[in-house]
Amino acid sequence: MERPKNINQVIAITLIILFSLIGLIGLVAPLTRSWFLQFVPYHLLLMTVIVVAVHRGGSKQLAIFMLILIVAGFGAECIGVHTGLLFGNYQYGGTLGQKVSGVPLIIGLNWFLLIYCMGVFMQRGRVKKGWLRILIGAVSLVLLDILIEPTANRLDYWHWTGVEIHYKNYICWFILSALFLYVFERFDFKRQSIVAEVLLIVQFVFFAVLFV
Repeated sequence: MERPKNINQVIAITLIILFSLIGLIGLVAPLTRSWFLQFVPYHLLLMTVIVVAVHRGGSKQLAIFMLILIVAGFGAECIGVHTGLLFGNYQYGGTLGQKVSGVPLIIGLNWFLLIYCMGVFMQRGRVKKGWLRILIGAVSLVLLDILIEPTANRLDYWHWTGVEIHYKNYICWFILSALFLYVFERFDFKRQSIVAEVLLIVQFVFFAVLFV
C-alpha cells in the first residue's frame, strides 16, 4: 500500500484509525458498550464525510452515485424487512438510529460506504478486468458480512427470526454487492487515494476483533 501523498490524506487516515480504535475499545468494554452504541450512526456519518471530502474529481458524479446507492440500498432493506424475500426474516434494533418503515435511515448510507470503499480498493488493485473486480469485490463483502452478523445481534443492529441467519442473506449480499459494484464501475471514477482503502481494511479488522 502506498503512503499518503498530502496532508489531507494523512488527516483523513488518522481520523479513521483514531475514531475506529476508540469505538472498538468502547464497544469491547462492557462498562462503556451501551454508551458507545448510541454513537454508531454518527460514526458512519463521520466516515462518509471523510471519504467524500478526499474524493478526487467529479463531485457531481459522486453525488449521483451516492444518491443511487442510498436509495437502492434503503429500498432493498425495506423489501427485506417487510417481505423476507431478499435476506430472510430479520428486524432492525435501535443501535443504527432513527427508522422509517422499520429500516434505519443510515442503512442506505452504509451501503454507499461499503460499495465505494470496496470499489476503490478493487480499483487500486492489479485486477484489470472489470467483471473480475466485481466478482472479487462482491465475495469480499460477503466475507465482511460473515464477520458482522454475529456482532449485529449482540449490539442490537438487527435480529434474525426463525433461524439465526438465513442462507438467503449471503446470496443476496453477493448479488446486491455485485450489482452495486457494477454501478461503481460504470461511473468510471478517477483513481482514488488510499483513504477509502484504509477505511475498508479498518472495517475488516474492527469486526474481526468483535467477532472473536
